[in-house]
Amino acid sequence: MTDLGLTGSQTVGPYLHIGLLRPLITSEIVPRDHPQAIVIRGRMTDGAGAPVPDGMVETWQADPDGRYDAPGFCGLGRSGTVAGGTFEIVTVKPGRVVYPDGREQAPHLAVGVFARGLLKRLATRLYFPDETAANASDPVLGLLSDHERAALIALPDEGFLRFDIRLQGAGQTTFFAV
Repeated sequence: MTDLGLTGSQTVGPYLHIGLLRPLITSEIVPRDHPQAIVIRGRMTDGAGAPVPDGMVETWQADPDGRYDAPGFCGLGRSGTVAGGTFEIVTVKPGRVVYPDGREQAPHLAVGVFARGLLKRLATRLYFPDETAANASDPVLGLLSDHERAALIALPDEGFLRFDIRLQGAGQTTFFAV
């Protein structure tokens, strides 16, 4: 048998909109009229600051009680980016979950970023601006510099939370090797 070696990776390409952005998993984790609904909006940009209109943002979270296995709550949402690189997720604020060492983590969303030119998803987190004490004691945020931490905290913006994603360059979002 001949060893042909490894083949090159491919970017996400057109499969993103054909295969991943389907009605089964939507940008609404809860309905907009849910009493605890939070709208998260953002803009994905590349290293030059240009919008990425063909990317995808995927979020995963616990329910408000900090459970990932809550009956009737999926916790998974996806939003494709559109013209201008914008995306939107409608969800509820998750509860605190336990870190592997037993400490509680601040409420957060795990965020996966998919875009042209990426061979693998980028992983980051979104934290909430009204959780000052929890954010200060979060074991993941505690590993980061002030600048890296600030890039992960959403900002209040006229009735929604704003979480912009900069793929590289000045103001780059903090990404994790997972």
